[in-house]
Amino acid sequence: MFDLITIGRCGVDIYPLQTGVGLAQVETFGKFLGGSPTNVAVAAARHGLRAAVITAVGADPFGEYVRQAIGGFGVSDAYVATVEGPPTPVTFCEIFPPDHFPIYFYRGEHPPDLRITPSQLDLDAIAGARLFWFSATGLSQEPSRAAHTAALAARGAGPTVFDLDYRPTLWPSREAAHEAVRAALPYANVAVGNLDEVETAVGVRDPEAAARALLAAGVELAVVKMGPAGVYARTATETVLVEPVEVKVVNGIGAGDAFGGALCLGLLRGWPLERVLRFANAAGAFVAARLACADAMPTTAEVDDLLNEVHP
Repeated sequence: MFDLITIGRCGVDIYPLQTGVGLAQVETFGKFLGGSPTNVAVAAARHGLRAAVITAVGADPFGEYVRQAIGGFGVSDAYVATVEGPPTPVTFCEIFPPDHFPIYFYRGEHPPDLRITPSQLDLDAIAGARLFWFSATGLSQEPSRAAHTAALAARGAGPTVFDLDYRPTLWPSREAAHEAVRAALPYANVAVGNLDEVETAVGVRDPEAAARALLAAGVELAVVKMGPAGVYARTATETVLVEPVEVKVVNGIGAGDAFGGALCLGLLRGWPLERVLRFANAAGAFVAARLACADAMPTTAEVDDLLNEVHP
């Protein structure tokens, strides 16, 4: 049995090794594992959780790299399919610290990870996982949407976390994303997203109002990431606001995935909500101070060390 199974995007991040310049001027790049649900599985594995990712790659060298990298980070690749035809997606970014990191997705019209079908799923493993993590992007096309629906229907006890993960270029419209997210919310008991993502989900941007709307839609815990303003979370009986952890930002793109893996750890260990959020917030800050995403995911000890520096 896995502690955590995620489903959704994977690919190769091609990140510039130069900061403060546009892609037209960049001369050197690094190659890293990418894709938010895949990175969350890696982040969780760094905390010692038994993790697997359900995804698909192309039948190409980048696909082989992704599979090897997943296994190299201690995440099971048992549910990584290979699809003939479409190439493994690649993603570029520009790095303008502290808060401007444009992302350029090269995913084609129908990438491998959106071709996962219900028949490919190990529904027993999904039902038995202690925590299941899915993201909105996986709902953007068929047959991936049907696969997500089948996976969610198979879930029993334990947290099912909905990463509201809204990427405008990966959807035909914001309205389409809103409809798909609203339909999936009743299957989740935890929802997490930034201000843009919660606004797409429930139509309001104010953190308190958005959290209330997410609870009304059926989740038990709503987590709203507010960037430099910290993190706000709400349950039916508790409200928590934690301040950000100050670091010198290098690349903020992977911070949300580090937050996600740490959130999974805290939920599975049954920590108090405030401790969960402080730990997850620090994990995100740890990665924001580094260039890569998956390669930079911290261990539990590294997050604790950062928290001790902030609150000695």
